Order: sequence, then structure tokens, then C-alpha cells
Amino acid sequence: MQKEIIRTSRILIVDDQPANVLVLKQALQTAGYLYMAGVTDSRETLRTFSEFQPDLVVIDLRMPHVDGFSLLRQLRSRVSASQFLPILVLTADNSRKAKQEALALGAKDFLTKPIDIAEALLRIYNLLETRWLYNELHHHNLTLEEKVRQRTAELEQAQLEILQRLALAAEYRDDCTGRHTHRVGEWAALLSRAIGLPEDHVELIRRAAPLHDVGKIGVPDGILLKPSKLTPEEYEQVKRHTEIGRTILSGSQFSMLQMAERIAFYHHERWDGSGYYGLKGEDIPLEARIVSIVDVFDVIIHARPYKAASSVDVAVSAIRQEAGKQFDPNLAQVFLELNSKTDLMELEEALVAGNTAVAGLMVGDLKA
Repeated sequence: MQKEIIRTSRILIVDDQPANVLVLKQALQTAGYLYMAGVTDSRETLRTFSEFQPDLVVIDLRMPHVDGFSLLRQLRSRVSASQFLPILVLTADNSRKAKQEALALGAKDFLTKPIDIAEALLRIYNLLETRWLYNELHHHNLTLEEKVRQRTAELEQAQLEILQRLALAAEYRDDCTGRHTHRVGEWAALLSRAIGLPEDHVELIRRAAPLHDVGKIGVPDGILLKPSKLTPEEYEQVKRHTEIGRTILSGSQFSMLQMAERIAFYHHERWDGSGYYGLKGEDIPLEARIVSIVDVFDVIIHARPYKAASSVDVAVSAIRQEAGKQFDPNLAQVFLELNSKTDLMELEEALVAGNTAVAGLMVGDLKA
């Protein structure tokens, strides 16, 4: 390590006496140091510092034009808090005041004039070794932080995949393709972006919306897949899927699951207050109002064991008729504008193909 430190370190010497600079440079060369720069006009220090990028700076305190104290102040502003740049002060002033001021301004050690070469070399090497160890530790910490970030991302991805599979398991109960949850998530993200929500909020909705019907796991097949009209008692059991979904998703510290819980519980509320639990208007969480529209749209245009698929026109008509009753009228209007601006079936094809970027561009056109 010692040879590497000596061989690679860059040392800047600032002293208005050329003889002092020359003596110290010669001593450093004899000790094996290869990279040195000397400044005898302190006004050139900052320029040389920027160009040379030293690992250590040796500064005389008493100089004309710009003294060592001023240079310490200027250099401190050039060095970030995450860096360790050792500064060795040359001084003939052994007063306590001078040393305290220099230390307060960032000096790490002192050399007393006239210079003792052997002592100077030891102090310079010790400071460079400290910098080298600091940089090693800093690099090690950055590596650890990157590994933690990667591991955290992997865990988040694993958690997301588990949730997606949970949503898929619930959806396969009455959708043999299992694509409904994916489509609802993408539709919800498109509508969220179209109303101007921040992108991080859009992404939360994209991930949370597919869990809207996770509570179907608790509804008996005989009721969930019944091809004929449900009895009032059976309908009450179907309604329980919102409570079951909330129970499954409740208690999480993750914002996505907290949102998913709200969506699962409230996505069957109606704007006019006649939904499952009687919430009305803007008392219904925004993300639940968004999912309510796209869920109904997707269910209408796709076949289920108990119903045939209808056309987009039928779905659009249903949403238009229910605006202000079942659906938030403003959200419904924005969603309908998606159809007037583009072909919703083309959007669906993009989503099914996984080409969400194309779909996002289409919504971007809507806002233009």
C-alpha cells in the first residue's frame, strides 16, 4: 500500500518562497513521489488546484496577495463534504491563535519553518495514507449501498410479482384469460396520466389497481360463476369480496398496498352514493373512482363465463349514461375523450402486447 500511495499521489505546494518549494519537491522526488506541482504566486492557487486535482495541499500561511488563511477558506468551498482533502500548513507562527484558526478553516496538520525534511515526509505520508484509507472506505460504502439498492429492488420486484400472481389467482376465478387485472392496471394508469396526476402516483395506481378484485378468492364458485341472475342473498355474498379484499391487503406499511386496500374496498362505490357502502362524490378515494370506470369498461367488452362480450360502443354508451350517477362525471368525460381522440381497441391491443409506451404516447397526444 505504501508504494502505491507514494507512486500515485499528487501533491500541490503553495509557498511564496521558490527555494522552499524547490527543497520540498526535491525531497519528495527522492522519497519516490512522482506527481508534484508548485505555486509561488498564491493568486494562481485555485487555478492550479482545479487543473492539478491534488491529493494533498501544502500551504504557507504568510504570503503576499492571498495569505494561507484566505486560501483555506477558498479551498474549503471547492471541496465537497463527501471528500477528504488533507491540507498541511507551513508556518513560522507557532502561536495558539494561528493554529486554532488554521484548524477551524480545514487544516489537518502543521509543519514548522524551517522545515525538517524527515518530519515533513512522515507527516505528508501519514496524511496521504489517511486520504487513501478514507477513499477506500468511501468506495466500499458506495459498493455496499449499491448492493443494498439492488437487493432492495429485487425484493420489491419479488413482492410485486407475488402480488401480481395473487391478483391473477383471484381473476382466474371468472376470467379464463387472466388478463383482466393487467388491463385494469394499465387502463387506470392511462386515465390517471390523462387527468394530470404525477408520474409516481400514476405508477402506484398501475401497480395497485390489479388487486381490486383480490377478494373474489373468498366468494364461492357456485355464486361467482353462476350464469343466471343472482338471488339477493347471493348478491350479498358477492358484495363481500370488497371486504375480503380489504382484509387481505390491510395493515401494510407500503404505500402501494395501502392504495390497493382502498381500491379493493371502495371500487364499487357510486358517485351518487348508492354503492356498496354509501360513500358519495369525492368522499370516494380518487384511485377507486378511476378503477371503477376502467373496471366496468373492461368487463363490458370482454366475455365472462356468465356473459358475452359487447362492443366498445356499448361500453362507451354505458359510461356516458352513468356519468354523474355511478361514475365521477369529470373522470368519465376524460375517459370518453380517450375514445374520441383514439380508438380504444387500438389502445387495448397495445396493452395486451405489453406496449405500454405506445399507449402512453397516445394519452400524451390527448393532453396536447
